[in-house]
Amino acid sequence: MSAIPSPNETAVPVLSVRDLSIALPPGADRPHAVANISFDVHAGRILCLLGESGSGKSILASTVMGLLPEGLRPVGGQVLLHDQDVLRYSPEAMRAIRGSQVAMVFQEPMTALNPVMSCGAQVDEVLRQHTALDRAGRRARVLEIFQHVRLPEPQRIYDSFPHQLSGGQRQRIVIAMALILKPALLICDEPTTALDVTTQAEILKLIRDLQAENGTAVLFITHDFGVVAEIADEVVVLQLGQMIEHGSKEQVLTAPREDYTRSLLDAVLELEPAQRPELPHSYPLLEVQHLFKTYETRRWPAKPRIVNAVDDISLRLHAGETIGIVGESGSGKSTFARCVARLIEPSAGDIFSDGRSVARASVRDLRPFRQVVQVVFQDPYRSLNPRQTVGESIIEGPLNFGVPRAQAWAAAEELMRLVRMKPEALRRYPSEFSGGQRQRISIARALACKPKVLIADEAVSALDVSVQAQILQLLDDIQRELRIGILFITHDLRVASRICDRIVVLHQGKVVEEGPARNLFTAPQSDYTRLLMAAAPGRAYRFARSSAAPSVLVDA
Repeated sequence: MSAIPSPNETAVPVLSVRDLSIALPPGADRPHAVANISFDVHAGRILCLLGESGSGKSILASTVMGLLPEGLRPVGGQVLLHDQDVLRYSPEAMRAIRGSQVAMVFQEPMTALNPVMSCGAQVDEVLRQHTALDRAGRRARVLEIFQHVRLPEPQRIYDSFPHQLSGGQRQRIVIAMALILKPALLICDEPTTALDVTTQAEILKLIRDLQAENGTAVLFITHDFGVVAEIADEVVVLQLGQMIEHGSKEQVLTAPREDYTRSLLDAVLELEPAQRPELPHSYPLLEVQHLFKTYETRRWPAKPRIVNAVDDISLRLHAGETIGIVGESGSGKSTFARCVARLIEPSAGDIFSDGRSVARASVRDLRPFRQVVQVVFQDPYRSLNPRQTVGESIIEGPLNFGVPRAQAWAAAEELMRLVRMKPEALRRYPSEFSGGQRQRISIARALACKPKVLIADEAVSALDVSVQAQILQLLDDIQRELRIGILFITHDLRVASRICDRIVVLHQGKVVEEGPARNLFTAPQSDYTRLLMAAAPGRAYRFARSSAAPSVLVDA
């Protein structure tokens, strides 16, 4: 793809943010969500806002869209869209320009789309609000944009509901909705965070191609340096609402001026296997033999459709070992993990925990197994009860297994120290913590029952690079201390290379390759594995590294 030329210095930018400050409510951890931020986004250019959670990236996007949450307010500066300050626009004026002049692609398409409306009807709604086209004309435009964003079978997709589509297809629907009126400015708020590497590569190429074709200005929000390397023309680095660095992609990623930017770059994982210690031979903690999970879907009058979500998978997990299960969305990773944890029933095969079969055990007979195998889920926001203090969430498991409350609470305090948090935090609620802190609490809760096996299902995929590196280091440290086995489910090959001793690659429910991580990353045998590696964003980019810096950030 040819490089986009630098903008004419005299050209009026599509978006110009000037000395913008957004005040936080009284009692917040700092006075401003963002303070004195300035940057321009020109037509045909992509500017990436980069920073950790809480840096103010999404607040800036919400301000441009006129969608600031209640309690936040601009207290200084301007947001100029085509030289007009949108901070002075009425709600009616903002509604008129959303979609037609500025549009947004949100991070999670399943929550951005209405679950009870067909996908075609949701895109049609944009045309009904902003154009005078009749019903037939609108349908033709929707089918045209579906084809343009490379959705298969546009007619079928038009009548489908969001839950009937894959994550990548849903994100294409959201992109189609944002681009159908050809806005001058497109805001993308973490649009690829939850997507696997191949779908992510497709979405990034699609955004780049559509942006170049229409000359759209793009404000792209991300915490993923690989995505920045693939897509950015310019980069703005934010930290706690302050603009730390601003420059071209090459300058920021290869010659950063600020220590904070260098520390973020030091936390970016390489796509190469880490040095892992040799494991002594031991009896397997968990053994899976020829596991199957089959779903049958019925849609009258069509014939029933059989889907083999998990198709004949076997593995052994030993003490102190981490096995990575990698693959695209729909490859069967999470279904396999849920079968192993007995959260869903396997269709066939066997699961042994400490030599005892649990594949067909009753709920009552599974009680000892529930203590041995614990799960850390992807989204710590949803896996913790918002109405319970984190202390109550952590001790709930041990209490159910008969541990006295005082003993369970003392153990919870030790666990908080183990996950590098203060014991006083046990009396606070999940809403009072960041995403990375919540994930640490989720790990502490999983360890409270003293399991021998930990199943981490995409446990770091939604975290920014520095927090991700800290959580991976934390899991490593915990494993060395407690000798637990970890089954690590991920679509991120960089993460798999950092933490896994062995890797199992899944595709459409089948194992296409497995073996030691070092062998798999240095000499993959399967074409599919090579495809996954080639699709990793920024794989060939050489980021700046501090010569004396560790490979990961250590939590303070």
